[in-house]
Amino acid sequence: MNEERSEPSHKPSWLERLGFASTGEPKDRNELLELLRDAQQRELLDAEALTMMEGVMRVSKTQVRDVMIPRAQMVVLEHDWNLERLIATIVESGHSRLPVIDESRDNVIGILIVKDLLAHAFDRREDFDLQTLLRPAKFIPESKRLNVLLKEFRGNRRHMAIVVDEYGGVAGLITIEDVLEEIVGEIDDEHDIEDDIANIRQQGEAFLIKALTPIEEFNTRFAATFSDERADTIGGLVMMALGQLPKGGESVTLDRFCFQVLRADRRRIHLLEMMLRDDRETAADGHGNGSGD
Repeated sequence: MNEERSEPSHKPSWLERLGFASTGEPKDRNELLELLRDAQQRELLDAEALTMMEGVMRVSKTQVRDVMIPRAQMVVLEHDWNLERLIATIVESGHSRLPVIDESRDNVIGILIVKDLLAHAFDRREDFDLQTLLRPAKFIPESKRLNVLLKEFRGNRRHMAIVVDEYGGVAGLITIEDVLEEIVGEIDDEHDIEDDIANIRQQGEAFLIKALTPIEEFNTRFAATFSDERADTIGGLVMMALGQLPKGGESVTLDRFCFQVLRADRRRIHLLEMMLRDDRETAADGHGNGSGD
């Protein structure tokens, strides 16, 4: 007696698994995004998964120039610095990789991976040569797509690339973290400010203040009268006073408050240090005018 062979079971497509078999295949990127967003609203996808899918689609269209760290905000090392100055700059930056330039200041001669310097951290030899520790720099055009760059990063095991403009000059840099953040969102590390730390914390005579501290909260704490019509946060207020996105170490005085930027990236300020000025000093300056130091 011959056994009847059962027909192979139909393997559902991903559209069928998401409940969109009747709508047909999406015709373009926008229709695909609408399908995914509809799936999230129907709780077939969670919000984080949707965000990552949108990010994956976005990197295939985004160019390096859109997310790179501009040249003006790059932290660089100079090839002829002594060991003490190198270590001080590295510690202040908190980065694990840094480009090294020569005397022309527009020529990146290599990348220093900080761990390569560890063996020399206590080395006081006068013949220390930074160039012997450098890794080759990868140079890429501003127009390169992020998805192509991510594939190259994975293939050559490099985590940083120097971006050059059409004339061959340095326009900025980009890291693998910058690309991944376009997919998964901001990636916090041990140098980022923890969410459970209070917005305002006293440290000796100074105060550590999160840049996202609401102006209303700051005013209440220090009996200040800053307006929140043009900026909602203290970081926004400081950025407006300086007229640009500041780098770490820049400072500004507003009324009787001296703010110094302790930590910032290419997107926003993260942490400020604030010192209270003496009332007599403030009066002598005309009660402060919000100008930078």
